[in-house]
Amino acid sequence: FRPVRPVIANSEVNNWVPRGFAVVHSEATGTGLSTGCPTVGDMPEQYGPKAVIDWLNGRAKGFTAVTGGEQVTASWATGKVGMIGTSYNGTIPLAAATTGVAGLEAIIPIAPNTSYYHYYRSNGLVRSPGGYIGEDVDVLYDFIHTGDPALRAKCNKLFRDGLFASKQDRVTGDYNDFWESRDLLTKIKGVKAATLLAHGLNDFNVVPEHSIRIYQALKDQHTPTQLYLHQGGHGGPPPLEMQNRWFSHYLYGINNGVEKDPRLYVQREGAPRGSPPAAYADYPNPSAEAINVFPQAGGSGIGALGLTSSPAQSETIIDDVRMSGSANASAIQSVNRLLYATPVLKESLHLSGTSTMTIRMSSSKPAANLSVWLVQLPYDSTRAGSESHAGLVTRGWADPQNYKSLTHAGNYDSKQSGEPLTPGTFYTLTFDLQPDDQIIPAGKQLGLMIMSSDRQFTLWPAPGTELRVDLANTKIVLPVVGGQAAYKKAVGAP
Repeated sequence: FRPVRPVIANSEVNNWVPRGFAVVHSEATGTGLSTGCPTVGDMPEQYGPKAVIDWLNGRAKGFTAVTGGEQVTASWATGKVGMIGTSYNGTIPLAAATTGVAGLEAIIPIAPNTSYYHYYRSNGLVRSPGGYIGEDVDVLYDFIHTGDPALRAKCNKLFRDGLFASKQDRVTGDYNDFWESRDLLTKIKGVKAATLLAHGLNDFNVVPEHSIRIYQALKDQHTPTQLYLHQGGHGGPPPLEMQNRWFSHYLYGINNGVEKDPRLYVQREGAPRGSPPAAYADYPNPSAEAINVFPQAGGSGIGALGLTSSPAQSETIIDDVRMSGSANASAIQSVNRLLYATPVLKESLHLSGTSTMTIRMSSSKPAANLSVWLVQLPYDSTRAGSESHAGLVTRGWADPQNYKSLTHAGNYDSKQSGEPLTPGTFYTLTFDLQPDDQIIPAGKQLGLMIMSSDRQFTLWPAPGTELRVDLANTKIVLPVVGGQAAYKKAVGAP
């Protein structure tokens, strides 16, 4: 805590003041000189910035000190406001927009955390953000709680040691009212501000679904929206020219045609961040079609991945969290994962959208982790993005105990509780992997890897849990640009 804050930050000033904009910084509830407690995603983070926008529009009073002082007006403001930020500071513009506050015309959320459930859980599973194994809402609360120390004891009692301790539920990982209140998708109908979303496709801190599900919802309700995706990790703004066109049109009324631009911009593989992105009509790419591919026998080595389902047969995984996903994907033979791959690609294969996994499996114990990776083989373990690798295409996680609610693709927000598994009994689960837009080059193989624990993300059980996978009732649905014809051409199928 710093009791004197003449300058909150200098970020964005050099970008925007020379272009004719004013730059205002404010502090979130429970941070800096802002009063109250950090609620980590709940209502105060929506209505705090709303108050600032109300002040800029002359609807709220402002003063020179927390305790009062002289009244200050924003006589210089037009009332048209834009917001921009990254990560937590990218969440707040969207949170403010959900209030529908008049005057908030445009926002640019960069890698926003749009649901704390999707940050700390996945399809009923307790799952940490990449690089922060074991973290949860109470830990993040401590990290951001920089407000007046005089309020700490009361805030800790109410939130960290009260509400969070009783409702965050690190036992089951199930979705509940606590998580729903911290999910901006449930409030999306309030958003009127034109929204330019930006996200890294290798961001496994705030995973890509945070932006993709918001983009889809805004598009469905006809709120002006565009999407910028890059191949890097956490953070990464759109090119400044894109940002400037967005704010110039919606705040200054400049007729630059930005509202007619393509909806999707993707920084293609190998291009430096900030370089001109490729433009597409929409996300997913409108030419993408769902292609069913199926694992064949031999996954302890490298089994085939093809267009026909396997005969009735099951294969076994022995969980061992000491083996990283990267090590499993690089191994020619392993009992700790099942790996299935296409033939070596004869032509590049463009995936755009969300891959969906359907798996029929059993567990030797009442609880188990389930992790699925899409990879390029030979696997390249070079670090890329946030807890990602050059060889990783995308990944997903699920709790088999939630099989009753894991029956279809799409956003997971079921409040149906999970239940212990009956050892040896087979269950069917369907769930999404993280959205992606990636071109797999010719000369590579596309691989499907199934394992139990994911060392960088899931809880760490004692080794030894056995999962059996029923291959005849297991498949992955891939969003292939060009559809079946493009897939067959790439894998050399007749």
